[in-house]
Amino acid sequence: MIRFACLALLISLLAACASVPLEDTPTRAAPISDSSLPPMKTFAAPRPAPPARSNRNIAADFLSLHFVQESGRSLPRFTRFETPVTVRVTGNPPPTMLPDLRRLIARLRNEAGIDVRLVSSPDANITIATVSRAELRRAQPDAACFVVPNVSSLSEFRRKRRSPDTAWSNLDQRRRMGIFIPGDTSPQEVRDCLHEELAQALGPVNDLYRLRDSIFNDDNVHAVLTGFDMLILRATYAPELRSGMTRAQVAARLPGILARLNPRGERIAPQPVRPTPRDWIDAIETALGPGTVPPARRNAARRAIAIAEREGWTDHRRAFGYFIMGRMTEPYDSDLAREYFRAARRYLEATPGTELHRANVTARLAADAISRGNAGAALARLDPAIATAARYENAALLATLMLLKAEALDLAGQRRTAQTIRLDSLGWARYGFGSDWAVRARMREIAALNPLEQRS
Repeated sequence: MIRFACLALLISLLAACASVPLEDTPTRAAPISDSSLPPMKTFAAPRPAPPARSNRNIAADFLSLHFVQESGRSLPRFTRFETPVTVRVTGNPPPTMLPDLRRLIARLRNEAGIDVRLVSSPDANITIATVSRAELRRAQPDAACFVVPNVSSLSEFRRKRRSPDTAWSNLDQRRRMGIFIPGDTSPQEVRDCLHEELAQALGPVNDLYRLRDSIFNDDNVHAVLTGFDMLILRATYAPELRSGMTRAQVAARLPGILARLNPRGERIAPQPVRPTPRDWIDAIETALGPGTVPPARRNAARRAIAIAEREGWTDHRRAFGYFIMGRMTEPYDSDLAREYFRAARRYLEATPGTELHRANVTARLAADAISRGNAGAALARLDPAIATAARYENAALLATLMLLKAEALDLAGQRRTAQTIRLDSLGWARYGFGSDWAVRARMREIAALNPLEQRS
């Protein structure tokens, strides 16, 4: 999977997202100190929604996730761990990492049925190496976190970087994986890396832009494993499959596996699979990738919109291009940016299962409404978006939406309620953004939207 450094898209109001990995390497894009801010908040029991698609569509997704790399190269065989999976952590993990990892492992055991456990043994199947961002970037520039076969440390990765051992196409089954995660970033970013990289160490190595309900998507909308993702992982470890199977052999067994694991998917009519053409992916990667000057980014985003129109899409991919253009246009033409965001919202509202995508657009439109002094327009959509961000465990987005609501309430003259919500948001902000300075910077950025603040 390839993750490109993005322009703060679909994660929170202004926060950046992660990364450019090794070619064909699955990836994803501050220490917590004593603080005068309220205590950090964390999410309790997960609430994943079951996939609401036909099993025939899910089977096609499974095959694309397992047998195609993001570069477009095919993989010759199906691979997974054929023994119980052990996981260890090395380095200096931040305080939130091990609790989040234990919760993730519990989900993998309970929801995906994978025999996985946390150990301290050096011969663990999967090593999660906690390193600094500087170390990680020296090893792989622009990567936020990544997973590599047959290594357990950055030094081993450097030695084997271009060897056959680290090529996914050479695997006959999975025995040893190395995951590299920066420990000096926000708790949410560490957790997101854990979810994505551990899932990829266990299962799919591809990302598909067509998936609106999955972490296996380069748009980075979903931060934690979804109900769809857990179904894919449960099917990956179904007893009917084994490492070394061909695509045709896996395809022959999938209908029976999915009927057993997801009976509701048998009752849903299949939809046509609309592949994502390479030229649209290239345009998105140019628009969001590093080293591209702003005019070239905007031109690439316009190409993505034109390609989506050519393909006849009306789904979240069509909306994504408009969202990117809105983000790029905001600094110099807020009226035009607002129209782009509204266009994104129209397509998302017509696409089931895009509540989290819509919540991100709501943040942009609420910020615009507040900056124009229109508290009512901002408040009209914020509460459903706040509930959505909480359900999908995106603390950065949740804190941002709550801070926006506080500013809108201030505008409406409800200052006491605004202050209560503002204070309540800060525990989530500490998890989402990490350090005190990052939390306070976000508060200042959002407060600056308020015309009353500008006049004071």
